[in-house]
Amino acid sequence: MATLVHPRPTERHGLELVGHSDLAGRGDGMQIMRNGDLLYVGHMGDFGVGTSVVDIADPARPRVLRQIPVPKGTHSHKVQLAEGLLLANHEQYPYRLGVPESTGLVVYDVAKPADPRRIGFLPVNGLGVHRIWFAGGRYAYASARESGYRDRILIVIDLGDPTNPRLASRWWWPGQQEADAERAANESDIGAHHVIVQGDRAYGGYFDAGVVIYSVGDEGALDLVSSLSWAKRSGGHPHTHTALPLGDRKLLAVTDEAIEPDCTGARKDIHLVDISDETRPKEISRFPVPTGDYCSRGLRFGPHNLHENRPGTFWSDRIVFATYFNAGLRVYDTDDPLHPREIAHYVPEAPAGQRAIQLNDVLVGADGLIFVTDRIRGGLYILRRS
Repeated sequence: MATLVHPRPTERHGLELVGHSDLAGRGDGMQIMRNGDLLYVGHMGDFGVGTSVVDIADPARPRVLRQIPVPKGTHSHKVQLAEGLLLANHEQYPYRLGVPESTGLVVYDVAKPADPRRIGFLPVNGLGVHRIWFAGGRYAYASARESGYRDRILIVIDLGDPTNPRLASRWWWPGQQEADAERAANESDIGAHHVIVQGDRAYGGYFDAGVVIYSVGDEGALDLVSSLSWAKRSGGHPHTHTALPLGDRKLLAVTDEAIEPDCTGARKDIHLVDISDETRPKEISRFPVPTGDYCSRGLRFGPHNLHENRPGTFWSDRIVFATYFNAGLRVYDTDDPLHPREIAHYVPEAPAGQRAIQLNDVLVGADGLIFVTDRIRGGLYILRRS
């Protein structure tokens, strides 16, 4: 058997590489879902691939089994898996360029896990669906750029009949709808990213509007409970992205997304937010920022996605896994909520011709395997604690 040659780490502490795949030379990896010994990996869209099916029976030697293409002008970079259904988005790509051939939500049957079969589609009139939350049950939640609204809003999707998904309801920030009496300020950046649903509550990021808390009502409808923004303090657009509830501790780990390259733009952080009074959320601490020459390495530096404690995966109300673009994967312990501390990190070398690594999304298995993607061409990295 041939000797494996894996990418080397430029920095690591407490984590080691198990396996790697460049996703058949189409390494613009994005969101990851696991189905036993298979992964479904979304793609940014730069190589015309929507979703890769990857065999990880031997995690040291992941194998690409299938790659689902996307229509022209479209990408399919987000995936969700539950109850035998795989959901994927269709959205305009490149962003703000051209007319996409397909915009909406695709439903696949994965009764044969290695061969997803498309069974349903929800068209969205506009630029499409961005990110989704679906952990089973009747309703899925997504952010979407729909005609008649400025930037992304939240939609609730009824999957009672997965062959015929329907739009159940919408929620938008006041001023986003073109018909609203008062429109959002031109310089604002208010738009939904996605929510994580826990019981009858949903938690999300809404860019300049900050972290948002919703009650979940009849037919999955969302109703705003409260929000907290640090846009004014940050001195620009923090792009608040993900809000992860930490079990029953009444705490949220909240990321801002580092969109601007080379450390330009407003400060981006991972925040710990106390929601013991959910009508008055308050920030109580910020996670430590990795130290090093990351701003000079190029491309994006800062937080992005978290492992979201999905059913069937690694679950913790204390340990937080975060992708940090050119600072790789960072792992934090929030046992002392006033002083979160970093306990592990892994930064792989960039692929040839790529200025810096750009680790984008992460999923941690119940068996401890950690799956993380690079959004440009690095592909899939499989790690474990060491």
